[in-house]
Amino acid sequence: MISMMYHHLNSDRCSNDYAIFETHLAYISQHYTTLFPTDDKLPKNPICLVFDDGYYDFYKLTFPLLKKYNLKALLAVVPSVTLEKSTQTETVRLAPEHNELFNEFQNGTFCSYEELQEMQQSGHVQIASHSLTHVNLLEESADVTKELKESKEILEQKLGVSVDSFVFPFGKYNQQILEETQKYYKYAFRIGNGINRDFKGINGVIYRIDGDNLKDAHSVFSLKNMLRYAFKTLIKKVAGNR
Repeated sequence: MISMMYHHLNSDRCSNDYAIFETHLAYISQHYTTLFPTDDKLPKNPICLVFDDGYYDFYKLTFPLLKKYNLKALLAVVPSVTLEKSTQTETVRLAPEHNELFNEFQNGTFCSYEELQEMQQSGHVQIASHSLTHVNLLEESADVTKELKESKEILEQKLGVSVDSFVFPFGKYNQQILEETQKYYKYAFRIGNGINRDFKGINGVIYRIDGDNLKDAHSVFSLKNMLRYAFKTLIKKVAGNR
């Protein structure tokens, strides 16, 4: 089972060109079946698309493409920067560069709860937690339990759904953090360019292939790359998630 990691469309960093990304999604729709972690069975050629942070451009640009190509995606949300709704113009919400987005969150640079509700009700988007404040959980000052527990509670209360997936901010965690995460979530995602047998992942964590900065629609799925991902998976199974 492949899981992908994305952030933006048409931004300055951690992003994809809109035209290339649309062709990428069209390719996925023809060769894979997208699914949520909570789906009962793995279909043929399963793929889980995961978008980090919940930026407004996901709602404006990516969500319409998911509907167009009948795809599913997991959206990892940070409650501390999520507004109930935004009255700012589209131009204002899309204007900041990547490194400015968290500082500008009051201008609606992230999806609002109103928009999250619409997307999850569509059946094309499922919400995951990306921690309460998007902190590196390995930092000594990080309150890991608060980041895990309160983000889940807020999202579930605001959206009226069960939040069963957690995406580690910056991909950072250790075994102790993983064990704490598993108290609250059934599924944990990291960065790592590996291939998973199923949603149990590799040693309890689901690896994601980096889908930012795509040069074309499908080379990320080439035989050469898939063999490279499979080799890394084997190494991680033996050596552990370090």
